[in-house]
Amino acid sequence: MAGNRIGRINEEIQRELSGLIRTLKDPRLQGGLFTITHVDTTNDLRYARIFISALDKSQEKDMMKGLKSAAGYLRRELGAAVNLRYTPELQFIADDSIEQGAHILEMLRNPEVVKPANPANEHIVLEDEA
Repeated sequence: MAGNRIGRINEEIQRELSGLIRTLKDPRLQGGLFTITHVDTTNDLRYARIFISALDKSQEKDMMKGLKSAAGYLRRELGAAVNLRYTPELQFIADDSIEQGAHILEMLRNPEVVKPANPANEHIVLEDEA
């Protein structure tokens, strides 16, 4: 039961932070697009790791610095929005899982890397390859 509660808290923190981040006026956060991919809160609700994936990897370091500098403000606003005994300390972590998934998908679509499981199906052409 406790795992389900933590999952609901993680979803609520993710939803609230995505709205709060849009209100930040830090120039390091204005230019780039990024998303909160996952939130992982400890069982005692003291710490929350926020995984951020940036669209433009060249701006990722600046965005992470901007988010870390705004962590206190975000924590205060999160505490006002979410009714918890403790408002978790926010730790922002760069996440490259979307990029890794795109790389794996690209490898799977490459016929030199992945051979068809059944040679009789080599004549089938997928929609996006046509």
